Amino acid sequence: MAKIVECVPNFSEGRRREVVDAIAAEARGVAGVSVLGCEMDADHNRSVLTFAGPPEAVAEAAFRCAKRARDAVDLRLHAGAHPRMGATDVIPFVPLGDSTMEECVALSRRVGERIAKELGIPVYLYAESATRPERRKLAKVREGQFEGIRDAIGKDPARKPDFGAAAVHPSAGATAVGARFFLIAYNVNLESKDLELAKRIAKEVREKDGGFPGVQAMGLDLPEKGMVQVSMNLLDFRKTGMRTVYHRISKRAREAGVRVAESEIVGLVPRAAVHQVAAAALRLDAPLAPQVVEDNLAPGGGGDAGGGDPYDAPLPFLDLLASDSPAPGGGSAAALAASLGAALAAMVARLTVGREKYAAVGDDMARVLAEAETLRGALHRQVAVDARAYDGVMAAMKLPKKSDAEKKARADAIEAAGKRAAEVPLESARLSLRAARLGAEAAEKGNRNAASDACVAVLLARAGLRGACFNVRINLPMLKDEAWKKKALDEVASLEREAEECERRAVKASGL
Repeated sequence: MAKIVECVPNFSEGRRREVVDAIAAEARGVAGVSVLGCEMDADHNRSVLTFAGPPEAVAEAAFRCAKRARDAVDLRLHAGAHPRMGATDVIPFVPLGDSTMEECVALSRRVGERIAKELGIPVYLYAESATRPERRKLAKVREGQFEGIRDAIGKDPARKPDFGAAAVHPSAGATAVGARFFLIAYNVNLESKDLELAKRIAKEVREKDGGFPGVQAMGLDLPEKGMVQVSMNLLDFRKTGMRTVYHRISKRAREAGVRVAESEIVGLVPRAAVHQVAAAALRLDAPLAPQVVEDNLAPGGGGDAGGGDPYDAPLPFLDLLASDSPAPGGGSAAALAASLGAALAAMVARLTVGREKYAAVGDDMARVLAEAETLRGALHRQVAVDARAYDGVMAAMKLPKKSDAEKKARADAIEAAGKRAAEVPLESARLSLRAARLGAEAAEKGNRNAASDACVAVLLARAGLRGACFNVRINLPMLKDEAWKKKALDEVASLEREAEECERRAVKASGL
């Protein structure tokens, strides 16, 4: 497997969608990087961006995002439930594929040094990258938050940053950069406004106060939801998983006469963590993965899923697509088509890398392979994201509209949900174009015996892109923001033009 790194930067902005979108756009603009998720929380006033790709591309994306956040977020005006020390609060790098923790540590130090030098933001190294034992834990690095660090950084030797001057950036504060294992950001919301209860439960479950190993927790107030939250970082789900902390929190809340309203995962989690929850809940006597159909059909899985022909494996998504349910629909099918294109580009790259005849393009095709693997996963996730995108529109349509205030609230909700419904297929189209580019490059440089496969890769990616663009266009008429609509239409037209050019390149290169 190629060297791939995941990056999960947290930004101190969770209320202005345009700012968060602009930060995410910086990552999307780096070749080889796939944005896997972007979540905002207004109560926390914080957003979490997840992207992955080849190490150096991910490093570049992390720097660009930090630069955009520096220019857009002013901590002097910031307020939210979540502790923060910087506009870009933390940048963790996580090894995937053949990447190692040591490589991620080195990467984090290069990025940290660059942020300090070029952006004027002091950087503290944390987790596996920490240069001091007390800085391994992010909570210790962030202690005192922006204001406390600002007042102490030039006076207290313990506050001296690893990179940069001993002074916070006036508006962007300081940033923690490091390498770590998969961290699961997991929150449990309680049907109560009793903040002290949430804090007591958080204290019981967190490691530093004698709770579960690898658990960081705090109690937070969520005024917009009218409830409180036990907010957690699970530093190693192999030691303490989501089910374990959920049951303890639920038990303690019940004893206080309070119910759990919901729990939430922020960002992405490893599949093994989900298997862990299911296996524990069902009290299984053996690992779950060998008995999960999709796991056995995935690359590196068990092959034919029980001894049968893999081509006869059930395809429940197709059955659902063919049903009378309005979702999944064309948007999900478009994302699936483009993911198939990315998969074919990966295949052509694998048939090229390491072959003496193609040694001159080996590095190029290794890059194509790494990006194609990341892209096909991102596009596959868009299948489900698109299916759910219109739910928000339907919910907004059902809002009451008796009073003028209700009518305005409903109209605002429809506008926001409509933009989301258009943005999701637009993101699918962006990812599809990247898949088409890879297919075209594979046709031009890859194994000649797989030239037709490269062409099909481009055709599928272009089909996915055009399908996604249709879904963008159909959602625009409900919107009132003419500038936003024009921007979306202009981008759609640009994406379609370049996809057409990719197809011409592939057909010309293949000679077919």
